[in-house]
Amino acid sequence: MKRIQLARDADFATWRGLARAALAERLAPGQIEWISPDAAQTDLFGAESERPGNDVPNESRETPVGHIPKAGLALLRTILRHNDPKRFALAYRLLWRLQTEPALLAIATDPDIREAARMTQQIRRDMHKMKAFVRFREATQPDKEGRRHFIAWFEPENFILETVAPFFAERFSDMDWMILTPIGSILFENGKLICDRTPCAPPDLKDDVETLWHSYYQSIFNPARIKTKAMRSEMPTKYWKNLPETRLIPQMLADAENRVAAMVATQNDGRAPVFHERHQAEWREREAQEEARGEALGGLPALSRALESCQRCDLCRYATQSVPGAGPEHASLMLVGEQPGDQEDLQGRPFVGPAGQVLDRVLSQVGIERDEVYLTNAVKHFKFVSKGRRRIHQAPGRTEIVACSPWLEQEIRLVKPKLIVTLGATALQAVEGRVSRLGTLRGHVREGNATRPPSLATIHPSYLLRLPEPERAQEEELRFRQELTVARDWLRGRSA
Repeated sequence: MKRIQLARDADFATWRGLARAALAERLAPGQIEWISPDAAQTDLFGAESERPGNDVPNESRETPVGHIPKAGLALLRTILRHNDPKRFALAYRLLWRLQTEPALLAIATDPDIREAARMTQQIRRDMHKMKAFVRFREATQPDKEGRRHFIAWFEPENFILETVAPFFAERFSDMDWMILTPIGSILFENGKLICDRTPCAPPDLKDDVETLWHSYYQSIFNPARIKTKAMRSEMPTKYWKNLPETRLIPQMLADAENRVAAMVATQNDGRAPVFHERHQAEWREREAQEEARGEALGGLPALSRALESCQRCDLCRYATQSVPGAGPEHASLMLVGEQPGDQEDLQGRPFVGPAGQVLDRVLSQVGIERDEVYLTNAVKHFKFVSKGRRRIHQAPGRTEIVACSPWLEQEIRLVKPKLIVTLGATALQAVEGRVSRLGTLRGHVREGNATRPPSLATIHPSYLLRLPEPERAQEEELRFRQELTVARDWLRGRSA
């Protein structure tokens, strides 16, 4: 067993020289014990021990670190920034295995890869926290050139100073500064960046700006949005002792409830904000304009002509034409489908394709005359995707449904049906104005409101055409017929 001793803060370059020598000797990971001062023990058996830089062959230092991909070399550099003494052995195991297992890095379940990923995640989190929680204090007055001098103290968990130093140099390039840590320091002076591994002691940090910073932090603190769990997750308490603002947090948390109560008591005596009344007035004006527009259209024929120039959504660019509703102007029953299909788009009339033929058959079986029903769709243009010469139906999205909703509202206002039957989930959403589950609502007449008549939800007849099993299709068609029968009987009961 060969023992190799490294300093606790040994960097990648030091480890690399020893690892190259071990590879040159073809020493397997099990034949080497990597030791740091914290883990070193008395050598009772006189095992060979090697220290960095003593008897490592010069030629081994010049040879590559084995044959590994760039991603593998980057992984070794990363994990050797960790503070775990076992990182040296882990890095050598990965180096050894990558010689014969080039796909090792892609095996996320491998124990060594999993441990390396854990170390990498901890190092990245440590770097993020250092970038977020370093607080500079001004140390001296500006020099003759006007550059200011600042100092900060931070306690990282891993050896990340060389990695984060370029970030601070770029962010604070207009001043001279020094970051002191228990594992070394970063100095940026006159545009030069210097990293030193000599441990530092905490300085006495305080400046004239700290009082101003406390006032600013207190002013932006919102007691109504306190989430202490999230706050401690993003800013762990171990960093609090070195942040000037954290001394204020306990008292601000204690006063939060009283401050929220005072805010509520002083906000317009509990009345709605001023902008609320303005928004309500805008909505009332918009509704009045829509209603006046509907009356000015002069009935369904004028509505159909106005629909020809509809450009409320992008569907008008691809469809052949808009498809308005059809039927008596004051029909007792209105059937609302999803959107026009291929044949409807070509002919300009609703329910003339295969689904319309199914609907005609079921209406005839129920005893409802199609000429007495007003047929329309929630969306007035055909939405499709082209596959060769075929146009494949696509369900309309929320954007198209909302864009077409004024046309459907106009039709309902002009026809004034006693009952609306929605065919499919899209029609149900358009009429109800919200997302509802068709399976829980279908087959039952629901009472209306000031803007909508009573309604009954059922399936779209095209659903029956998509069922692959004949038995299932027959069952669903029977249920569809029964639900239309409920609508017929409800209307007859109201007429009587």
